[in-house]
Amino acid sequence: MEQKLSSVAKTLTSSPIQQLSYLAERRNAVNLAEGFPDFPAPSYLKDAAISAIRSDFNQYRHVQAICDYLAYQLKQMHGLDVDPLTDIVVCCGQSEAFAAAMFAIINQGDEVILFDPSYETYETCIRLAGGVPVYVALDPPYWSLDPNKLAKSFTARTKAIVLNSPHNPTGKVFTKDELEIIAGACRTWDILVVTDEVYEHITFDGERHTSVATFPGMQKRTIITSSLSKSFSVTGWRIGWAICPAYFASAIRNIHVKITDSAPAPFQEAALTALRSSPEYFDALRQDYKSKRDYLAQLLTEVGFQVSVMPKGSFFLFMELPRTCTLSDVDFVEELIKQAGVVAVPGCVFFHTNSSKLEDPSLTAISYHRRYIRFAFCKSEETLAAASQKLTELIDGSGGLKLF
Repeated sequence: MEQKLSSVAKTLTSSPIQQLSYLAERRNAVNLAEGFPDFPAPSYLKDAAISAIRSDFNQYRHVQAICDYLAYQLKQMHGLDVDPLTDIVVCCGQSEAFAAAMFAIINQGDEVILFDPSYETYETCIRLAGGVPVYVALDPPYWSLDPNKLAKSFTARTKAIVLNSPHNPTGKVFTKDELEIIAGACRTWDILVVTDEVYEHITFDGERHTSVATFPGMQKRTIITSSLSKSFSVTGWRIGWAICPAYFASAIRNIHVKITDSAPAPFQEAALTALRSSPEYFDALRQDYKSKRDYLAQLLTEVGFQVSVMPKGSFFLFMELPRTCTLSDVDFVEELIKQAGVVAVPGCVFFHTNSSKLEDPSLTAISYHRRYIRFAFCKSEETLAAASQKLTELIDGSGGLKLF
């Protein structure tokens, strides 16, 4: 009966990142692969969720106050005016908000531009909606946007651009000049932007998140998606949202209701508590993650990894393998698990090519695609210390890892 599967379903495989996390559990390895915090969520949020459950907020529910506060927050952070009654949809995490956005705007054969490297979920959602992903490579080692590459990616079938900033996996925060290039292209080609802004509060070294929706003419053509997960260490609560003009929001809301009906009721109540957190909470969040970033970056640099630029946002380090390492990214990760008991993600998981559009077919195997490893530093001090100990035990006389 396998032939009864849809053509899209037949192309889907298990998430490599989740598989690596399962492997870490089986081998009792230190998990620096999956981007979830392994330390407790803030106590006041857990108390709010428990209180909501005990108060019997356990049925289908829409907490309008979340939309009200998100509208207020958007005005405070970005100067954008949105109607909380019509322009905001609460979903089951950013993932559902993004998927519903794709289902709302994509017709069969529409092309959607993504910046490469790219988080794995985006392509799946685009294909499920009947769209065609088109990748524009960011230039290493700084992952800069080349305006000419972007310009060449547009066709009459282009419907939207996906923009993730701060960026997973590189930690890049798109500059205002790059955002203006993207905005200008969208205005010229009359297309949409669907953003993933889940790391909006996790920025470093004086950087602050800027939404492309703030640029002239862009609010009407931008669908913002974000969530509670990363900023409040509650990736399992599945509270996210889409913010966009009412006609898009209505379609996204209808899709959300038909698929999942409502986001988890008690966690919606707790989300309201989270969104009312003080500015000091977010300052402490940034400082804590900066310390973790610096700690892990120093450790990895000492054992030979190359870092051309420190991530300015998110909680990932995208490190280039040492020049002396002849292993591919996949082979390196396998040896790292076997010999050190530490799990990371091979960079090839995030890289893609548009084989049909390449002038030189030989370019489909781009060398740097297998030279990067992603490490998550959204971990407790104990976890990072354990990773340090395991890696240090593998250092050879020259100061590099023995598995090179």
